[in-house]
Amino acid sequence: MALRKRILVVDDEDKMRRLLELALIGLGHLVVKAGDGEEALERCAEAPFDLVLTDLRMPRLDGLGLLRRLRERGDTTPVVVLTAHGSVESAVEAMKLGAVDYLIRPFEMATLELTVTRALSMHQVQRENLFLRDEVQRGWGEFIGQGPAMQALYQLIRQVAPARSSVFVVGETGTGKELIARAIHQESGRGGLFVPINCAAIPAELLESELFGHRKGAFTGADRDRMGRFEVASGGTLFLDEITEMPLALQSKLLRVLQDGRVERLGGHTPIEVDLRVLAATNRDPQQAVAAGQLRADLYYRLNVVRVDAPPLRERREDIPLLAGHFLERYSRELGRAPPALGPDVLDRLGSYAWPGNVRELENMMERAVVLARGNRIDAADLPREVCASGPDTAPPVAAMADPTTNLSLQPQVEALELRLIQAALQRSGDNKSVAARLLEISERSLWYKLKKYAG
Repeated sequence: MALRKRILVVDDEDKMRRLLELALIGLGHLVVKAGDGEEALERCAEAPFDLVLTDLRMPRLDGLGLLRRLRERGDTTPVVVLTAHGSVESAVEAMKLGAVDYLIRPFEMATLELTVTRALSMHQVQRENLFLRDEVQRGWGEFIGQGPAMQALYQLIRQVAPARSSVFVVGETGTGKELIARAIHQESGRGGLFVPINCAAIPAELLESELFGHRKGAFTGADRDRMGRFEVASGGTLFLDEITEMPLALQSKLLRVLQDGRVERLGGHTPIEVDLRVLAATNRDPQQAVAAGQLRADLYYRLNVVRVDAPPLRERREDIPLLAGHFLERYSRELGRAPPALGPDVLDRLGSYAWPGNVRELENMMERAVVLARGNRIDAADLPREVCASGPDTAPPVAAMADPTTNLSLQPQVEALELRLIQAALQRSGDNKSVAARLLEISERSLWYKLKKYAG
């Protein structure tokens, strides 16, 4: 159902105001009336309108004067002027001042409807064009980036947001998966809340209660009824971050909610209807997670209606100067100081680094630089050691192996290569075991086991 538009009708004749009011209400719009241009300016100062429909000839301030005053104060509300047969020249003058159309009195109701609909549509297109133009310059929402990867992401978000389809956001840690989910919700038009929950951050035994809620006495410590995230998000969007960390038994219950649109609180027996759009995210390959038994296949296919990939920072290096400048300004402002400038070689270092932690790592690095800055400039020496020491092209070789003509035993060759890969991943990640494990595509527990094995 189309939303009602606010239309201001300006005319000094009571009968004409009433006629226009009834016609526009019949079209489903909300109408406010004014007797002349001065009163119209007062109404416009009180609240914005989607359209102004004004007569040209009025006492105190006529239609041309009203149009001129609106434009002088930066009001871009579309204006349609009403004129008699003998005053078409005045209507043309009004068009030159910025009116979007005119109506010659007397007119048919069908002509009024067509003119109003056309003016409102034109205004909507103008607003969308302005939005898109600003988006290219500033990024979109909370995002910062102008490169091809981000422009493709912005376009995909705009396409999927209005639908009710589930969306699976896939990307490495620190790439902004929750920002993507929030942007989809904000552009979806759903009036409810955006409710995020990190499935990896909540113990498995508490996650079910967080999602479904519980009745008083459902378990030890449940001293009152509690609404779950499903209910809180009804009418809005539920964002399940790190969905592959959710226990399989709970994944089965989640699938049932998605299919039935109903939940039952723990300890309760009354189904509660919910209107949910579910967005999920993971920093793993979801198909590999299905193969490994970490994600139910039926739930994956239910969630993966549309997949959105969050680009890693190494694939959008052209955005690094924008991001670095933004973070420097933010943290300098928090500390009440002027943001330091970046030395000439700093951007080169930042541009050649591998960024295993993505945008989050860059943000932390710029915060550190602001806190530790000794002057008004940041030089390469002020950057962390791993940024200066390594990059995508400076990692140690991983394929240097013993000469197979002198040693044909397979196991030592495999172990030598594995050790070199682990060393390369640790150097690339700045000795961050969690990041190194993701680079190696193994679990962090497996990495610790191998480190212990080779240390011995």
